[in-house]
Amino acid sequence: MQEHDRDYIASWATELAGESPERLLTWAATRFAGRVALASSLGPEDQVLTDMIARAGLDIDIFTLDTGRLFNESYQLIQRTEARYGIKIKVYFPSSAEVESMVNTHGVNLFLDSIELRKMCCRVRKIIPLQRALEGLGAWITGLRREQSITRTEVEPVEWDESHGLVKLNPLAAWKESQVWNYVREQKVPYNVLHDRGFPSIGCSCCTRPVAVGEDSRSGRWWWELPEHRECGLHLRENSPQAARGLA
Repeated sequence: MQEHDRDYIASWATELAGESPERLLTWAATRFAGRVALASSLGPEDQVLTDMIARAGLDIDIFTLDTGRLFNESYQLIQRTEARYGIKIKVYFPSSAEVESMVNTHGVNLFLDSIELRKMCCRVRKIIPLQRALEGLGAWITGLRREQSITRTEVEPVEWDESHGLVKLNPLAAWKESQVWNYVREQKVPYNVLHDRGFPSIGCSCCTRPVAVGEDSRSGRWWWELPEHRECGLHLRENSPQAARGLA
């Protein structure tokens, strides 16, 4: 039986139901030896998973996407994380030719003009590099949590990612934000200093702003769009309403 068999995915989900994130990571490192990686957005959830992977010495690579428009604080976090754990985070960049063509055709801040152009920018800077990062893998790991936004309420710890043809593992799917930050503080996990300045979710500097107390944690991402549109396309589920609208 192979990874793409949905019945197999279901059996894994049953086997791992209720298990801790550490247990799920250990299982992934064994089941997909040398073919599994953590896609880190450098958010607190991904930093927690990085800490768990490093502490257990698991054979799980870690990579991140550099869109070319990140905050300087995000670059500083990469350096601090590598120094703390003695690891290398692999960085994937968009094609310079594709970025040049997009910007010269539609403008440097095209994402403000329409959802379609914002999706184009995300595709060039994020989705295509992600596809390269996932080549040859059997599974990938993310820090998605159900509580993060209305577009993520159905996230499961073990899923089949139809768009990439891979198993997708979300070890923190059921965690609350308080659990994430308790772990960060208890284990002294490095995190982006912008979180202390009102940025609960951090992406490109041009598309991220601080949020008010009580606002949705992702309300500062693409804040000029409706909440159900605020995904870049990296994590949209195949049958979600957002995918149906062409936002994948």
